[in-house]
Amino acid sequence: MEKNLNCEKSGSFSRIRKRRSQSISETISFKLDGLEPRGCGENQNPDEFSLEPGLNHDQILEEVDQFIEKLASGPDKWKASEISNFIEPLLEMVESRIAIYEQREASAKFGQNKEEDTSFFEAVSRFSKIINNLDEFLFDSGTTSCFNRAGSVHHRAMLLAEFEFSALLDNSKRSCNINIDSKTPKTPKQSFFNSNQEMDRCIPPEYDSKTEDEFPSFSPESIANMNQIATAMIFAGYEAECCIVYSGLRLKALDVELSKQGFENINADDIQRMNWESLEGEIGNWIHIVKHCYTNLFSAERKLCNSVFSEHPLIAQRLFCDLATSLTLRLLNFPNALVLAKRYSTEKLFKFLDIYETLRDLIPNIGDNSSAQDLILETSVAQCRIGEAAVSIFCQLEHSIKSDNGRIPVASGAVHPLTRYTMNYLKYACEYKDTLEQVFQQHYKMKGSTRQRVEEQESKNAIEKDDWSPKISPFSVKLMMVMDLLDANIDLKSKLYRDPALRYIFLMNNGRYILQKIKGSTEIYEMMGHSWSRKRTSDLRQYHKNYQRETWSKVLQCINHEGLQMNGKVSKAILKERFKNFNTLFDEILKTQSTWVVSDEQLQSELRVSISAVVIPAYRSFLGRFKSYLDYSRQVEKYIKYQPEDIEGLIDQLFDGNATSMGRRRT
Repeated sequence: MEKNLNCEKSGSFSRIRKRRSQSISETISFKLDGLEPRGCGENQNPDEFSLEPGLNHDQILEEVDQFIEKLASGPDKWKASEISNFIEPLLEMVESRIAIYEQREASAKFGQNKEEDTSFFEAVSRFSKIINNLDEFLFDSGTTSCFNRAGSVHHRAMLLAEFEFSALLDNSKRSCNINIDSKTPKTPKQSFFNSNQEMDRCIPPEYDSKTEDEFPSFSPESIANMNQIATAMIFAGYEAECCIVYSGLRLKALDVELSKQGFENINADDIQRMNWESLEGEIGNWIHIVKHCYTNLFSAERKLCNSVFSEHPLIAQRLFCDLATSLTLRLLNFPNALVLAKRYSTEKLFKFLDIYETLRDLIPNIGDNSSAQDLILETSVAQCRIGEAAVSIFCQLEHSIKSDNGRIPVASGAVHPLTRYTMNYLKYACEYKDTLEQVFQQHYKMKGSTRQRVEEQESKNAIEKDDWSPKISPFSVKLMMVMDLLDANIDLKSKLYRDPALRYIFLMNNGRYILQKIKGSTEIYEMMGHSWSRKRTSDLRQYHKNYQRETWSKVLQCINHEGLQMNGKVSKAILKERFKNFNTLFDEILKTQSTWVVSDEQLQSELRVSISAVVIPAYRSFLGRFKSYLDYSRQVEKYIKYQPEDIEGLIDQLFDGNATSMGRRRT
């Protein structure tokens, strides 16, 4: 991008805006050879200034400052010829330095001699002040050429500064590269929600948030040069040109960095054609890039803006906001397209929550000044859209529970797959509890049916005055609704079992599984509340009692002491029939219920212990009292088949899911 540094600026100084004088930096002595300032004539007014011959750089600038101060008090007090006489030596000073710089290589005009650079910018700064003060001065035809030349030299100085500013920013060796491995894999780790697993966790792609203390792109010397150039250009009225160059080249560098991180512009049509595996990879990569932006790129770019434009913080702030806006709007295209493309199944919720959290974390890093308000609004809108999609996906869980109306019962009374899926899903979802609370709060705005449910639950809690009552929120109400639907569905499925005892085993299995999952998740337990847990425990105890009544009441009737006597004597026939019926019932129970499944070890143990506690004492008592009546009978082992120890060992075989002792049995 080569510019003609010799082009002249026609006219006087009408395009240059007036500026107030900036604080003058420390001057450095620099002798200008061949410069012969013009002195005062005999009849010259003693208040008029001219440069004395033999002055060094510091003295020249001091004289210039006094001249500018007088000029600012009233340029109408000066004659055009007098001003012209003073400008000429300063023109020669600046023009001679421009000529030296123009002879150097394009990428190294400044920075070779710091003292020379400083003296040049000090002279240009004074020159800009003079031009600003002469903006409205009326020149006669005799001196117009001198002042046009002054405009041309000033413009050449600014073109030189702009060219070097562009070269410093566009140096390929200083491209924006912030210590992040450009070979970061695009495809993240597997993150599907698997209903067949007890635990499943969406693992985000590995991300290195390491940042550099120093500027990642430019050396301190380059930044100092850019700061010097930017300050001079803005003071001279070339703010627009300076900002255009800076914004364009920094945006180009940031685009390169995004490409190195694997960013691609993906629209809704692209998403529509993708399978979930590919889309999941794009989501993970997008999250990685956004985090890289707000942890590394934004902080580095803000620091660079503040350093280059340290004398003009408002300009630095505006430039950073413009760059951040351009970058962020490109990034927002992906989540906006994501919500428009298709409907997503329930297990896709967690990736959407990851996106929501990423956007939520992005907003504070944009800034809170007025320049950033539009960008914050755009980001918030995208965040709300993702939140609405997340609510829609979560609500599909209710639909899936309602629509699961299969007529085939689960074999052996085991935990139903719907129960496992729902509870694992909720357990995992509640790891995003705070995010889901925020999402549902925004969605419902505490109105409609959800508000009614909240008010009803709050009234109930107030009546119960239970310190363990849950804190009510739209998401907790939604969670309770899901649990109610699951309870109703499980109760309906229990009626598919013909055997009442197996029905209660099924209810115990599912109820215990739900209770253990909730107790194992602090987030769910806090939302469901202690009262809900106590009620669930009470229900389980009732199922247990109902199972014992349905299964073992007939067995206990067989070994009841009553009804065995006839005419005051124990009837051996009735006694034999009782032992025979006991053996038959116990064998049938053992054969059947050893195939039933109780997967929770504690529940299994509790059932066996409770059965033993009821059956074994009763059988031992019955056997001890009436065994003697059969001791001398033929085939006594036919009636007294089991000893109490045998009964205890066989009870321990119940609920193992062992089908070896029987064929398939339809429930």
